[in-house]
Amino acid sequence: MMQKVVICGVDTSGLPKLTAKENDELMKRLKEGDEVAREQFIVGNMRLVLSLVKRFWAKNANADDVFQAGCVGLIKAIDHFDLRFQVKFSTYAVPMILGEIKRYLRDGNSLRVARSIRDTAYKILKVRERLEERDEEATIEKIASEMQVCEREVVYALDAISDPVSLFEPVYNKSGDTLQLMDQLYDEGQSDEIWTEHVALREAMAHLGERERKILTLRYFEGKTQTEISAEVGISQAQVSRLEKNALCSIRAEIS
Repeated sequence: MMQKVVICGVDTSGLPKLTAKENDELMKRLKEGDEVAREQFIVGNMRLVLSLVKRFWAKNANADDVFQAGCVGLIKAIDHFDLRFQVKFSTYAVPMILGEIKRYLRDGNSLRVARSIRDTAYKILKVRERLEERDEEATIEKIASEMQVCEREVVYALDAISDPVSLFEPVYNKSGDTLQLMDQLYDEGQSDEIWTEHVALREAMAHLGERERKILTLRYFEGKTQTEISAEVGISQAQVSRLEKNALCSIRAEIS
């Protein structure tokens, strides 16, 4: 029995379930211009939309919006369906409903991805599906070989269509203590140890004379040579070398 879920103001547990015969009869009537039959057919096939929408529950998208996109796909399928197709309506409608939902999710993505990259990514997904159907492990190497492209292109395309994740996304929650994704990020260049060393370095440089500080700044922060510094400061290169060495010795003694 379907769980009670309200989407777009619709109690999905109360949606009617049409038999194959009822579907066929309503389709014939709506194709003849019967608006009542059209409305009944749309409502009667919303269960189909709901079953497909459930696949996208984990996409962090608004359920109402995804359901509406699916209904747009359903209506497009109704408008384009031809009784001469000799196929079940659901068989024809499912790809159109999924296509409309995926289009909504893709176009609503905050990161814009080039169409060519998206096309490549979808081809990769199809190749991966074929490999899995053959009970083969769909590795990046196998996919690249099957498509005759480099592995880097496969990785790049798949990364491009991956959903962005917020740094504030909870990854653990127990007893009121929430661990967010950003709490697990670590930059070796910004560790507590490095930060402490930077503070100590700034304090040690503050104890140097103005000329020594300028020489070290030009030498190690701006990357200038001793010859360039000598021209800028107005002393010989030998003096620059001596002052630099003395300043470094003072700093080492200060922070050791």
